[in-house]
Amino acid sequence: MANLVFFQVPTFDTWAATRVTKSQRISSLNDAVIGVDATYYLEGSTKEPLVSALGGFPLALESNIVRELKDLQTAGLRLHFVFNGLDYGIEDDPFGPSLAAANNNAVAFETYESNQAAHAIQVFRSSGAPTPAALSEFLKKALHKQGIPFTVAPYSALAQLAYYEKHPNPYIDAIYGPPELFLYGVNKIITKFKLAYQALDVPERGHGKRASQFLPENSEFLYVDRRSCLEQLERIPSALFDDSLLLAGSKLLQPFPPMNKPSKAYPFRDIVNLLAGSGGTVAALCNQYSDDDEVQRLHYFDRYKRAMTAIRHHVVITSEGDIEPLNKDNAPDDLHDCVGQRLPEELNMYLARGLVRPRVLNWLASGTILIPAPYDGGDSKVYQNLVRQQLEPLRRQTLSLLADSLNRYYQRKEITTKYWFDPNGPSKVNIKDLLPSPKDSIASWNVREDAMSNRRQTLAKQSLNLPLGSISFAVRSLQDLDFAAATITPPTKGQKLLQSRGEICANAIWRFLQLRGYVDRQHQLTVWGKVLDSILSITGSQTEHEKAALLAVELLRFGLLNADTMFSAYSGAPTRSSDIDKRNCMLVCRVACLGRLIHQPRGYSGPLSRHLLAYHSMISAVQATLRDMLEMCMVTMFLEGAVKREREDWMEIALTLPLFDEDSCALGVIMLHYLDELFVREDPTSETTRDEITTRSQGWVVYSDFKASQQLAFRLWDAVYQGIKVAKENGEDIKESQMWDEVDQWLVQRR
Repeated sequence: MANLVFFQVPTFDTWAATRVTKSQRISSLNDAVIGVDATYYLEGSTKEPLVSALGGFPLALESNIVRELKDLQTAGLRLHFVFNGLDYGIEDDPFGPSLAAANNNAVAFETYESNQAAHAIQVFRSSGAPTPAALSEFLKKALHKQGIPFTVAPYSALAQLAYYEKHPNPYIDAIYGPPELFLYGVNKIITKFKLAYQALDVPERGHGKRASQFLPENSEFLYVDRRSCLEQLERIPSALFDDSLLLAGSKLLQPFPPMNKPSKAYPFRDIVNLLAGSGGTVAALCNQYSDDDEVQRLHYFDRYKRAMTAIRHHVVITSEGDIEPLNKDNAPDDLHDCVGQRLPEELNMYLARGLVRPRVLNWLASGTILIPAPYDGGDSKVYQNLVRQQLEPLRRQTLSLLADSLNRYYQRKEITTKYWFDPNGPSKVNIKDLLPSPKDSIASWNVREDAMSNRRQTLAKQSLNLPLGSISFAVRSLQDLDFAAATITPPTKGQKLLQSRGEICANAIWRFLQLRGYVDRQHQLTVWGKVLDSILSITGSQTEHEKAALLAVELLRFGLLNADTMFSAYSGAPTRSSDIDKRNCMLVCRVACLGRLIHQPRGYSGPLSRHLLAYHSMISAVQATLRDMLEMCMVTMFLEGAVKREREDWMEIALTLPLFDEDSCALGVIMLHYLDELFVREDPTSETTRDEITTRSQGWVVYSDFKASQQLAFRLWDAVYQGIKVAKENGEDIKESQMWDEVDQWLVQRR
């Protein structure tokens, strides 16, 4: 099962906009608790058009969201966001959205290469990427930083919001979300906040644009209510209205095929009339169109009944903290076929608090792993080999780690992995064939904070202020063989539970590092652990720099951090000077893609490269897979009872674990243009030329700090090159190691 494309019932929106939508001063919501559907909120947020051209999280979205949320709070609103949890519904074309976005991006890049930048931006904007689901973790982090509460529903956020509102002691006073909420019995829905601002004559700090002042007294909100809709539709029965909404298209049911033609948009009123003219029931309507090929192929009436069952008995978190269906006394025995497989309540609790992401839990519950097309299209054999052959063993190991801590039902489940480039050639495995998992082999990490603090103090005397829960501390601390031996702490009966965030995250990271071969069973650094340590010694312990270091080593181990011709069909590779220059430039830029462009919270405006976007897709796939494994290392500690469960710092733990944020390929792109620009100069290695190009480069990416970003890219290169040398010194066979020496000498003259 997988979430459908969010239709947002566009035919209803168009009809409602001019007939039943009302407005009211936002002051009328003073001190009201507003439940917010996170997906709907993200869909209505300002889009940054070049995110799909660069990958990563948006640059300006967080500051825009934070400002709007603060203004809503200033107006007296108290917000509670709800996110979708596990996938639900039936998806006929699970790869359709990602393929459509990738195809749209291909057209946009072709337009960009034709020197039609303005038009290309519009095409990128319409790609549909990133989806709200892809930005969910980004929004959770922003909400947590602002102290705004959120919940992740077991399945549908809409069902959870409806439960909150209809509870005998309501948790919320109103709901901001899509018209689909009517299907869950909600009678009034806020559809938009129209916030008013007054421009000021002073620049906004650090942005260079004019500041503005929020005017709550002039702000309003738009809403629709069921009663007005029914009156506008000549007082049709409420059930007919709900069925018409469902037939117009939703997450649970695609639009009624005869009225879902690309060549014609049917008004919502036509859907109502069609249903009413067929006796007012979907059964009669489907019988009337029983000869329609799509109605037959989809078994549309059966799907309608499943959708209605899922709505009436959707699974929610109750006020007592239980996970159960609505109207549970009347729920059918096969409800899991309509909504989805149930997970243990403990796992649902961790999901609800934001401790874990839904991805791995979805795999286990549905029995299906879907690998969609990346933004660049994923046409290269090297990318397809990465996600099918190289990362599949890691995904299976991650799943087995989780399943080994659950009941036998999940330990005997068959898992099918499907790929967008070969949907008819899935790979299958039964989890029982992956057991025993490595859970027991990594269970000897139960190190107490007092032991860690002593080691941390010793490192601090060496001017190494490494926080607990950082990769740097986890690796550097094990250089002391006595401390490494002391960390061998197998679980014992009645042992003291791990309590602090620092000790939980540190032990999870150590378990992860052992799984990935950076640490052996004696808790000593392996060769790859020493390589990682050498890279970290140069990058430093900032979260984004640690991430770059870890990903660099992983890509080296996969044989992917090189200058090979991987994406020959894509534009945006080095094109100037000799083949050696182009090779050297490519390797430097791929290393730079691991870093983060230093940029103001404004939308990106600068050069693009589909080639480097494709390389970023590989980085992104590796990062997501590693984060999944890291989360399961941590979750199994909770499931085993090794960690204190009565706590409130769930999101702090999630944010402390590495690999949370995803960066773009923008740093690699600007380095490509810097080096490419040097090639056309008579003396590309002179200090005068380098200074001139560096100064000019600031104009390529208006809101970035080019000089600081450039220095970061050079430091990343130095760090990775240091790791290459350490790997060679310790006997690792690094592909084309001599090339790294040559590129380093080449780069020294151009920095």
